[in-house]
Amino acid sequence: MRSLPVSVSFYSIINAIIILAGAIALIIGFGISGRHSIAVTTFTSAGNLGEDSILSCTFEPDIKLNGIIIQWQKEGTAGSVHEFRGGRDDLSQQHEAFRGRTALFSDQVIVGNASLRLKSVRLTDAGTYQCLIVTSKGKGSAHLEYKTGAFSMPEMNVDFNASSESLRCEAPRWLPQPTVAWTSQVDQGADFSQVSNTSFELNSENVTLKVVSVLYNATVNHTYSCVIENDIAKATGDIKVTDSEIKRQSRLQLLNSKASPGAAALGPLGWTLLPLMLK
Repeated sequence: MRSLPVSVSFYSIINAIIILAGAIALIIGFGISGRHSIAVTTFTSAGNLGEDSILSCTFEPDIKLNGIIIQWQKEGTAGSVHEFRGGRDDLSQQHEAFRGRTALFSDQVIVGNASLRLKSVRLTDAGTYQCLIVTSKGKGSAHLEYKTGAFSMPEMNVDFNASSESLRCEAPRWLPQPTVAWTSQVDQGADFSQVSNTSFELNSENVTLKVVSVLYNATVNHTYSCVIENDIAKATGDIKVTDSEIKRQSRLQLLNSKASPGAAALGPLGWTLLPLMLK
């Protein structure tokens, strides 16, 4: 039987020993610390100026409440946004911009809810946030991009001030300035830009915009939609005028809301061994 070259068999044995030793050390390390990586998931979200908002974060539940640490951080901000440890809030290191404006759902922490309630949203709240979790099971974190602006559902009406059969679409608060387009279920693909007029009026707080759009020469018994959209939200108002009634409905959709699973955190030992085990 042909034997392997000494150099090949020697290095194969050495690699096997290194991998085995690493695996044993990893098992021992976990046995001592009792911790491993845990999954943390955040959801990209948006805040409406002046209103309360939720920055969503969930993690692998742990019944040992006193061992759970939740840290919310904002990129580029010194101090914490919010911190929870030992079964209660710890706001000793909280940045002044968030003072009195944050809260967790404390009764839901034990079931894996680390979501942050942010009160009275400001433009400056926009940015990248990190939700860091430490439990008796391990450690993990995830980031989310948080956008701030203003968005509202449109109110649809017949414009009785117009000289022709016209429809009026009005929304009280938007920022950044949105686009506005009219569509029809009957004349799909039609361009109504030549028979409509849209204006933006600065509100009294000198930040948000009131949106008013009028569609002229509307046809009775046709359903028209007014679509208002920016990079944060999309609002649609529908209206249908018949000989006997006016039917209306509005809906609002936040854009780019998606889950962001975080990379579960490995301890220093785990990161050291990983390159060896992949070779």
